[in-house]
Amino acid sequence: MSLDKNFRCTTDASQVVGRFAPSPTGALHFGSLVTAVGSYCLAKSAGGLWLLRMEDLDGPRVVPGAADEILHTLEALTLHWDGEVLYQSRRTACYEAALERLREDGHIFPCACSRKEVLASAPHRGEEGPIYAGTCRNGLPVGREARAWRMRVPHRSVGFCDCLSGEYRQCLASEVGDFVLRRADGLFAYQLAVVVDDAESGVTQVVRGADLLSSTPRQIYLHQCLGYPLPCYAHLPLVMTPDGEKVSKRHGTVSLDSSGGGRLIWKALRFLGQAVPAELLNASPAEVLSWGAKYFDGTKVPKVQC
Repeated sequence: MSLDKNFRCTTDASQVVGRFAPSPTGALHFGSLVTAVGSYCLAKSAGGLWLLRMEDLDGPRVVPGAADEILHTLEALTLHWDGEVLYQSRRTACYEAALERLREDGHIFPCACSRKEVLASAPHRGEEGPIYAGTCRNGLPVGREARAWRMRVPHRSVGFCDCLSGEYRQCLASEVGDFVLRRADGLFAYQLAVVVDDAESGVTQVVRGADLLSSTPRQIYLHQCLGYPLPCYAHLPLVMTPDGEKVSKRHGTVSLDSSGGGRLIWKALRFLGQAVPAELLNASPAEVLSWGAKYFDGTKVPKVQC
């Protein structure tokens, strides 16, 4: 993996394969549209493919009809994906197989601890919550049964060069801890599913929001343990509200009626630092995207603090 002269991701693969992976917990909002536009333009500017995946693995959080609404919005904005849409909810057998490979190779262990117990025993707080104290790392306590499966992390730094913002490193043991891959309720964790999906779909370029930056070392380590080739990563700046909160579905969704599709794409490109001409403000979505796919400049994207 390396960067070309325009800070675009390059890999040893013959073709760049990017992707957009929304969660159908509601309609598309402007923050997720920025990610869609950025990932699309980075893939297409390299002559690559742009795949679409619905991350609907966490059934209780999925809103009925949201996936179809997202697809409709993307189509209306002429953000046309390549191939068929991948649904995580239909791929549990793939995640089960990957988990079994990790078990056979000694990378995971069963854990009997409840969330309350983890909170009580955690030595300190990590990137996304309490650091697991390792209670079950060397075997389940007597009389306890497994609730979840955890990844056994190394006491070393795992890092990568973000294709837009530079070097990022993390010590998994001290900053994250042994993390869950299969939850007590039987659901597979995001970290495992996204790695398996990207690898089996041939994704070489992962472009997503900066809120997922701290997940990347875990995913890189999983790629390595499973023997998967590493994609390159690029994390985009987050759209924030005036009071400094990350924009989400509760702040409003993309409205084609009030803004017009081309204007939304134009605003997304401007947010990403692109010098899209003012005369394209009222152009069609296809025209604005065509400009983005041709002229997208990674050096102009606001840098994420790594």
